[in-house]
Amino acid sequence: MHFDHVGGRHTKAPNASLCTKPEMSVDALPETNAVRIAFAKGAKIVTGSEMPPFFAAKLKALGGNPENFILARFGATKMVGGVKISTVPALHSNGLQPKMIGGDPGKAMKAAGIGGYVGQATGYILRFTNGLVAYLSGDTGMTAKQDKVVRGFYHANLAVMNIGDTYTTGPKEAAFVINEMIKPASVIPSHANEPATKGGKVRAGTRTAIFQKAVKVPVHIPLSGETMSFNGAGVCTSGC
Repeated sequence: MHFDHVGGRHTKAPNASLCTKPEMSVDALPETNAVRIAFAKGAKIVTGSEMPPFFAAKLKALGGNPENFILARFGATKMVGGVKISTVPALHSNGLQPKMIGGDPGKAMKAAGIGGYVGQATGYILRFTNGLVAYLSGDTGMTAKQDKVVRGFYHANLAVMNIGDTYTTGPKEAAFVINEMIKPASVIPSHANEPATKGGKVRAGTRTAIFQKAVKVPVHIPLSGETMSFNGAGVCTSGC
């Protein structure tokens, strides 16, 4: 539920700034970017823990359908548009900042220096009809469930792994998770917290470069405006 995931601010227009110096002039609180997007697109959002009631209330306040926020707690699976969506535990704090609550309750929480707890942080498993099983780690540290649940039960063959260090797994820790615990066919690094590329190439000395060198499976670097496609075995087939 942190700002950089649900969205506390956003740019004034697409491509309005650079990764090295993001322009975040538009305030999206107390609704959040996630709720505003769901409202604009009529989209369904699947979340775990105690998060759906918060999102649903915000969506309803905008005039949207609160039932578009769907709960999938650990071990449960929801089908949305042919995709099976499950949540898995993530090892991370999950506090709701007072700004997201707003009003007098938000002011009181800010004065006390506390945030609202909305349940354990989650990662996601997406199972597609072609056989692709994608693991979205979210913000997380290393956890044994990445071995026993993500690999052992869901058999994830594509991982989107956070490598940012400090707030999530660092690049070497994330590489261990990929090499020794999940063992997917390929991986996309995320949440690097750095300008990782220049001219479409990974910059030397970055966390992304350290991760790419340490991982034993193909590492596919996400680039702005580029779409990647994966087959049912987790192998990148285009945009790689």
